[in-house]
Amino acid sequence: MAQDAEEPTLVGWREWVGLPDAGVGWIKAKIDTGATTSALHAFDLVEEERDGQTWVRFWIHPWQTNDGDPVEWSAPVLDRRRVRSSSGHAQKRYVVAMDVTLVGRTVPAEVTLTNRDKMGFRMLVGREALAQGFLVDPGASYLGGKPPRPVRRRNRGR
Repeated sequence: MAQDAEEPTLVGWREWVGLPDAGVGWIKAKIDTGATTSALHAFDLVEEERDGQTWVRFWIHPWQTNDGDPVEWSAPVLDRRRVRSSSGHAQKRYVVAMDVTLVGRTVPAEVTLTNRDKMGFRMLVGREALAQGFLVDPGASYLGGKPPRPVRRRNRGR
């Protein structure tokens, strides 16, 4: 747990999070203590070379049930890791650093990029991010609050 936090920040098993680096104000995430690293739905990934460093450019669909309001973002590649999904399928994924805002706190996180179109949540927040002073209440949801109703409607495709 983070040394500077007196009390851990309580989160539910699902929360609305923000990705301020990418300009994504709201994305519904599953809080997943079974995952080491956080994961984000990303598509149209393109590897680029910038000043001798490998970057990846990609698109994010922030809404859970539709493809509206896609956001383009790029980041330096920290690593490429073999990740095994909950279904047992192994895949090599790009890993990037992103700030994640969870229940009003912004923390740095390593995030793997993968296609989560068929998954219930476009993002998972894993243990490495949660270890920075968060405590999970598996019986609670949205302890950080919900976005305004128009945002929630966009998430449902309306």
